[in-house]
Amino acid sequence: MTFDPTPAPPRHAPIFFERRELNRILSLYGRMVAAGEWRDYAIDGLRDAAVFSVFRRASEAPLYRIEKRPALARAQGAWAVLGQGGVVLRRGHDLDQVLKVFDRGRFRVVD
Repeated sequence: MTFDPTPAPPRHAPIFFERRELNRILSLYGRMVAAGEWRDYAIDGLRDAAVFSVFRRASEAPLYRIEKRPALARAQGAWAVLGQGGVVLRRGHDLDQVLKVFDRGRFRVVD
């Protein structure tokens, strides 16, 4: 057995939310749980994005995904809220502005 002195290629650290960002998202999550809209969540730190997924039930596909993609920060903005099926509901540079898509009165039930 021989030893190969060449180092392994560098592994990219996963992207994740900063504490302030996560606190803001969890604050929204708590409000929506209290309103009975959301019931479960998942957080993923991927190589190119951090994703906070919201579920009505754990066994379903996510209702919404809040994504942070730093590679898009200079172009469209690092933040996006995606609905079911990957539809972009809002995209921007500021997390608070992007999360305004969940403000009361934005969604109305139509008969």
